[in-house]
Amino acid sequence: MFDAIILAEFVSTIFYSLLGLGLMAVVWYAITWIAPFPVVKEIEEDQNIALAILMGAIFLGMAIIIAAVILS
Repeated sequence: MFDAIILAEFVSTIFYSLLGLGLMAVVWYAITWIAPFPVVKEIEEDQNIALAILMGAIFLGMAIIIAAVILS
């Protein structure tokens, strides 16, 4: 019985991790599609630190929301 509980927790952890990564990818593509400028070029080539901080804050917020949904 103990092995079944561990296996179920392992499978659910993998599933929710992949679900979270998928949602993060969807958010990334939505932001790059909505933005009126190339986001990657602004961050990498133009060294736009404010945009990089904003993108990081968006992903942190998404991670907190996904974690709260998983834990509830």
